[in-house]
Amino acid sequence: MRPVALPDFPWDSLAGPAATARSHPGGLVDLSVGTPVDPTPDLVQRELVAAANAPGYPTTHGTPALRQAVVEWFARRRGVPGLDPEAVLPTVGSKELVALLPSLLGIGAGDVVVHPRIAYPTYDVGARLAGATPVAADAADVPVLGSEEVSLIWVNSPANPTGAVLDVEQLSRLVSWARERGAVVASDECYAELVWGDDPAPSILDPRVNGGSAEGLLALYSLSKQSNLAGYRAAFAAGDPALIARLLQVRKHAGLIMPEPVQAAMTAALGDDRHVAAQRERYRSRRALLQGSLSSAGLVHDGGDAGLYLWVRASDRPGTTSAELVDALAARGILVAPGTFYGEAGDGFVRVALTASDERVGAARERLSQGSLFA
Repeated sequence: MRPVALPDFPWDSLAGPAATARSHPGGLVDLSVGTPVDPTPDLVQRELVAAANAPGYPTTHGTPALRQAVVEWFARRRGVPGLDPEAVLPTVGSKELVALLPSLLGIGAGDVVVHPRIAYPTYDVGARLAGATPVAADAADVPVLGSEEVSLIWVNSPANPTGAVLDVEQLSRLVSWARERGAVVASDECYAELVWGDDPAPSILDPRVNGGSAEGLLALYSLSKQSNLAGYRAAFAAGDPALIARLLQVRKHAGLIMPEPVQAAMTAALGDDRHVAAQRERYRSRRALLQGSLSSAGLVHDGGDAGLYLWVRASDRPGTTSAELVDALAARGILVAPGTFYGEAGDGFVRVALTASDERVGAARERLSQGSLFA
């Protein structure tokens, strides 16, 4: 059996610009990866420590307390009442499930996995790992795919990297189309608590979207961003009980289990909205500072009003490539991710993460205030 051909890991290609940015007299400002830098909330740390004596194997399905906390969180924060606790499954971070979902669902050769045109690259990688064919198409374009044997459709709203949000009507139309063809819709919603406008991002499990039935639907969520728990690998999937049962069966056999102390910490995090609101305001402040500073350097955010990133292009220099933008910012000691990491349609853009300390964001602001990058 031949190994699956995978693309190079994108961030490995940033070694050159990273070295340039690191040589800046004021040091590197790394806005390339969305890894949290603020402290993990005290209440979460306390629960982790309290549950540290865990000599036995944890349950793959998650503790009843954790699954109930997810149910209550969906009702309280996402407008999804009455979710069945049996239809909740903790995962070891959300990335592993994104990468493995096609394989876990038995999707393979001859099947098509659809993901957004500008998207997190792991959707594509997961399809390839399963032997399926990845196809890039946005939600509005999926219904015109014709005779493609679509088995799985990925939705990401709010989107990484653009910050775009799909509304109830767009999601509902996609769900109806998928159900007519027996396709699963998997919605990656890990930025749902980071919406900067007035309207929340609807979940795929919202009754307004799905008519009150979770059939054929999965929502994925991670606490990495809202609670600074990236190091805990704390995430979950929820939705169609039959799909969750299938995932649970395979994960039992494979030993894909969230450690019990992390389950306890995650339960505490889901029950507390105050730390989430505080973290959201930190990101809101950093976003405003960076967006204004980028504008003074001749760059403009051309994405949506949500998420953890700014999707940036040169405002007065048409044709500027992603690589040129990365190099120009690296010359000022700022490292960002090229838009091409997220598909060919991303060329001409860079993704600027909000995950840097206030001090580093201040340093970026000072450097960007020196004027246009291409003056």
